[in-house]
Amino acid sequence: MSSMDIPSSGRGGPGTSDGADGTGAGAGHERTGPAATRLADAPRMSWLTLALMTTASVASLRSAPTMAVYGLACVFLYLLPAVVFLLPTALVSAELASGWEGGVYRWVSEGLSKPLGFLAVWCQFAMTIFYYPSLLAYVASTIAYVVDPSLASNGLYTAIVIMVLYWTGVWVSSRGTKAVAGLSSMGLVIGTLIPGTLLVVLGFVFLGQGNASAAPIDAAHLFPEWTGLASLVLIVNNFLSYSGMEMNAVHVSSLRDPAKEFPRTMFTASGMVLAIFILPALAISWVVPSSELSLTAGVMQAFDAFFQYFHIGWLTPVIAVALVAASLGGMLTWLAGPSKGLLMISRQEGYLPPFLQRLNKEGIQQNLLVTQGVVTTVIALAYALIPNVSSAYWIFSVITTQVYLIVYLLMFAAAIRLRRTRPEHPRGYRAPALVPIAVTGLVASAAAMAIGFVPSSQFGSGSVWSYVVIVGGGLVLLGLLIPYLFLRLRKPGWRSPDAQAELAAQEAAERGEADGPEQGGAA
Repeated sequence: MSSMDIPSSGRGGPGTSDGADGTGAGAGHERTGPAATRLADAPRMSWLTLALMTTASVASLRSAPTMAVYGLACVFLYLLPAVVFLLPTALVSAELASGWEGGVYRWVSEGLSKPLGFLAVWCQFAMTIFYYPSLLAYVASTIAYVVDPSLASNGLYTAIVIMVLYWTGVWVSSRGTKAVAGLSSMGLVIGTLIPGTLLVVLGFVFLGQGNASAAPIDAAHLFPEWTGLASLVLIVNNFLSYSGMEMNAVHVSSLRDPAKEFPRTMFTASGMVLAIFILPALAISWVVPSSELSLTAGVMQAFDAFFQYFHIGWLTPVIAVALVAASLGGMLTWLAGPSKGLLMISRQEGYLPPFLQRLNKEGIQQNLLVTQGVVTTVIALAYALIPNVSSAYWIFSVITTQVYLIVYLLMFAAAIRLRRTRPEHPRGYRAPALVPIAVTGLVASAAAMAIGFVPSSQFGSGSVWSYVVIVGGGLVLLGLLIPYLFLRLRKPGWRSPDAQAELAAQEAAERGEADGPEQGGAA
């Protein structure tokens, strides 16, 4: 899932001064002052632990049906964005996180400008407006396999479930409860690893018993059939599948040897993420024909087909409950996350009106959550109005990706500019060949955004222009127009006095830390 601006405590900040070789080892240039003390006292983390954390924050079974439509070609469709987007995101965000605390807002503000930093953190928040309806549509379809499988394609049922579950989540989050943290932490095991492993094992046994695969699995189908740009549109959704790799980059300075261990962490996590994405998608394609595959209920379609074949149908509701529990746990944990990051920045800089900055007695940004909920409810109703649930799911997934890609375009651009304008700034980790890597990620993100305007076969026989207007309208309205209006209309009185004092203290502390390394270097 997407990243958020995580509080800076325990994250580690700027590391040792960069050595002449550019590796960040800092030979002969030891840092002194508060930053060095904090780094020395910071708890250490093994590279394997960080790899598992990164895998948990990115991997999910929810997107498997989307790629299962392509059968064996899903391997290529997952590997391509991994090379041009996943790795660049991980390596670039590691360098930024080890040099500047504060998440994507700080990175973009330092590299480009504060207004663009607000745009980045706004898009992190705005993408969730479309993300939650698509996530809860998947939950609704999964629940349907416990109650009545025919409901999985019922738009009105899907809309009702989305609204009930979302508003329940808002109520729970507004109470400031921490009870959901344990549920979310088990999500990787309960809702991904165990079901995913079971799905793959059943798939191999199914093929091993001589059953024919529903999708061709010969070498001729390693690449998607080229029928124009529409044949590659599904790859756009994979960019969002990989988003979130930058979230755990904030822990790069907690590694004993970031220059060596972080690349090892990212390659290990990338391998695990690819396995979790690719193998279950293949297993689904083996048992469910693409013409019958639902983008929201595809995982349960495959489990149901395997369980019926092996005469263990009683496991269907068990798996459904596990998938629902993991998804809801993730939703509750992330519900207040991006909005909290937006709130913190807005209180300091006055980006949002006081009404949206108001906190309840639990210290939760309830007004912001409720406002987001009203928009989410309107979007949920589209599931009742659009005849094909899969079409609605696909449209909302694409809009989510388009809005979030703005964050990555800004992040890559900021990284390039910071490397050129502030090469002497201390970084705990320096990405090798950062500029070519960042340019690759920038071009890939821009290409993915362009391809996102081409409707896929999952959109059905609807008008191409209707699709472009819906996706483009969602992108412009949520990703550009609304943040522009906030910036245009903001007033000095929108700043919170308490937040301004905190910001002044933070800036003073950072100036003190900056003086330490410079004086030490001069000595």
